[in-house]
Amino acid sequence: MGFNPKHSERMNEELKKIEQEVNELTSKLTELKKEIHKVIVGQEEVLDQIIVSMLASGHILVEGMPGLAKTLMIKSISQALSLNFKRIQFTPDLMPTDILGTEVIEEDEHGHKKFKYNKGPIFSNIVLADEINRTPPKTQAALLEVMQEYSVTYGGTEYAMDKPFFILATQNPVEQSGTFPLPEAQTDRFLLYVLIGYPTESEESQILKQTTGKKPEPIKAVMTGEDLIKLQKYTREVHIEDELIDKVSKLVRLSRPESSSVEEVKNYVDFGAGPRAGQAIILASKAHALLQGRLAVTPKDITSVTYPAMRHRIMLNFRAESEGIITDQVIKELINTAKL
Repeated sequence: MGFNPKHSERMNEELKKIEQEVNELTSKLTELKKEIHKVIVGQEEVLDQIIVSMLASGHILVEGMPGLAKTLMIKSISQALSLNFKRIQFTPDLMPTDILGTEVIEEDEHGHKKFKYNKGPIFSNIVLADEINRTPPKTQAALLEVMQEYSVTYGGTEYAMDKPFFILATQNPVEQSGTFPLPEAQTDRFLLYVLIGYPTESEESQILKQTTGKKPEPIKAVMTGEDLIKLQKYTREVHIEDELIDKVSKLVRLSRPESSSVEEVKNYVDFGAGPRAGQAIILASKAHALLQGRLAVTPKDITSVTYPAMRHRIMLNFRAESEGIITDQVIKELINTAKL
């Protein structure tokens, strides 16, 4: 079949429309961040990683000390996105039904009794699972099943989650007494594992001024759930060169001590990352590129998401713990060896 210039023109017009829509949507992401910074001081990297997870249709595990505005940040995001938000406080006595919901007996106008499923707080667009490591494994598993399946099965009936659907789980690194750490197979379900640190000196002064003075302006909704769903679709279509995919594959494979040439891996790693780590890095790097207003992945996108995508997928051994080696040090060597 020969070249048809009309087909080419039509294709160029469609590409221009797509590019225009992507530009409009990414400009809304900039507005989203501005709205959130009305109440959140600093934490730019953490905010970017949360947005990256949402664009990549993934969930995120956040670890940080109490009082670092984890709840306020995710609630602010839900307000700026005009999405439903629910916070579930995980406690040792929390049961699966407290999350998923339960059946109750109802009587209709004719006096007939029937079971009705009352949906639990998990049925929301954005769910904050606060201190997930303080609840028993059975309840953790109920939450993680919803994360994987995007639905709840109760009484033989499947109830799909509304989209977009996003879970941000937090855990406290200090309180270990009475906690139930997430097994490695369950932490692997999170796209990213983010560490929140203390604010800088100037940021802390600004926080004190902002939170002890007059109330900040209310957060305006600048995006909709439909906008986010479109962005999730475009995230998948962001281009990444085969050469970069090969480097990601190499990086993940180098994390496995049985076949690695990296000394830090051989000495300090018990178990390396599985294929899901590579999937997480590529999807998150595509989302990071889109967040920056680009439609192609660069090495910088990959390195920016590799730490949160890998740190919960590499298991260090006792020697690493005794010598004070942390996972991020091993990841740094992996990035250098893979030449990213």
